[in-house]
Amino acid sequence: MPELGWVLAAIALVGVVVLGVLLRRASMRSAEDRASWEKRSRADIASARESAQAAAVALRADAERVLAQAEARAKEEMDDVERRRREMEASIASQRAELREERAAQERRAERLHEREDRVAADAEGLAAKAQRLEVQRTQQREARDELREERENVAQELERVAGLTVADAKREVIAEAERQAKLTATQLARTIETTAKRDADRTARGIVVTAIQRVAAEQTSESVVSTVHLPSDEMKGRIIGREGRNIRAFEQITGVNLLIDDTPESVLLSSFDPVRREVARLTLVDLVTDGRIHPARIEEVYERSERQIHDRIVRAAEDALLEVGIADLHPDLIPTLGALAYRTSYGQNVLRHLVESAHLAGVMAAELGLDVATCKRAAFLHDIGKALTHEVEGPHAIIGAELLRRHGEHEDIVHAVEAHHNEVEPRTVEAVLTQAADAISGSRPGARRESLEAYVERMEKLERMATAHEGVQRAYAMQAGREVRVMVSPEAIDDAAAQALAREIAREVEAKLSYPGQIRITVVRESRATETAH
Repeated sequence: MPELGWVLAAIALVGVVVLGVLLRRASMRSAEDRASWEKRSRADIASARESAQAAAVALRADAERVLAQAEARAKEEMDDVERRRREMEASIASQRAELREERAAQERRAERLHEREDRVAADAEGLAAKAQRLEVQRTQQREARDELREERENVAQELERVAGLTVADAKREVIAEAERQAKLTATQLARTIETTAKRDADRTARGIVVTAIQRVAAEQTSESVVSTVHLPSDEMKGRIIGREGRNIRAFEQITGVNLLIDDTPESVLLSSFDPVRREVARLTLVDLVTDGRIHPARIEEVYERSERQIHDRIVRAAEDALLEVGIADLHPDLIPTLGALAYRTSYGQNVLRHLVESAHLAGVMAAELGLDVATCKRAAFLHDIGKALTHEVEGPHAIIGAELLRRHGEHEDIVHAVEAHHNEVEPRTVEAVLTQAADAISGSRPGARRESLEAYVERMEKLERMATAHEGVQRAYAMQAGREVRVMVSPEAIDDAAAQALAREIAREVEAKLSYPGQIRITVVRESRATETAH
């Protein structure tokens, strides 16, 4: 083995070194020193022998260690070779199994392919046989058709000979007779259907209307244009009038309502065609009387507070009406406009109650007819919303209301029903027709409306619109039952001379456009204030 050879070589090398040392010393020493030299040589030899033995032991140990390592590596290499051999055998076995499966699959596919080829061949044979049978049947049908055609021609020729008519002439006569009979039958049937439909439709419509009226029975309270305010004593009348009438003038100027003080004990009257304005004035006067402090500044302060209270009542009235008819998704900006109708009347009929009543009527009729109840109720409920703006916008209230609803995102069917309920536009939907019907039923029942009040209100509103149409006018109030129009102008836009000219212009316009008994006084009020606070 290599390690043993290295050990022997090391021993030989040590021996050579020792021999060389001995020879060198022998040549250098004299005979006289031979004894001592021999002695030292023996010691050196002994030392060299010991060194050589130690080196040999070390070399042997190294050789044994190297041999053990070599054997370990050889064993590891043998183990690795054995592992690789086993893995190779396993891989070869797996590949052989896959090859066997693939071969079996190929064999199965080949069998299925053979079976499919057999079926295709059989189907082809069947199709060929069927085609042959069809050809035979087609030939037989062709022969039968030819025979039938010949027989028909023979029959036609015989008929022409007997009747003296050609086939075309006979066909035309038969068709003409059939048309006459069909027209006669259709006319009789159409007349019968029309008569029955009219009778049934009239009976059904009356039944639906009667049912709706019976189910929606509402009480109606006639509105007045006068409100009464009770006083704790007649002494309060003097405080209301004020020194030289300044309090009553300020009250009428701020509120736009006539304050009537007569001999009636412990009460005064408020007169205005605008119920909202009259109610604000009534609350203002009640608060002033309760507080006892009555002067122009206090009147203005209490009036502003009363306006806020009435606004809250208007919103609450609209919300209650919406809850009653079951509408929950109305645009918030429409609620105050709708609530203002609680203080307006149409021929003596409260408009908001009229809308609620119309919505219920439309809902009942829609349910009877199988229509969308929610849509019909919504259209009927909103149809008179334009009446809240008639004193602000020119035009019919139906068109005003429709434009208002369109701006706030209402569905076009609702908008059309509103604008068509007085035939400003032609109704083209069932919802529009039902809205007209509900409006007519609610307004035409006994005691619902009075003509005189509505005409009076319209005249007052027209007076105010004529005045507010001029540039620089802030507000205008028709007072004294239309015998006076009080116009509030902006002092920055109109001076004293322009105020006089404005009064004459409004008077001429009233003379030209209105018919009225007696006289109408136009009063233009221009007021400027300077306010400063002392600290």
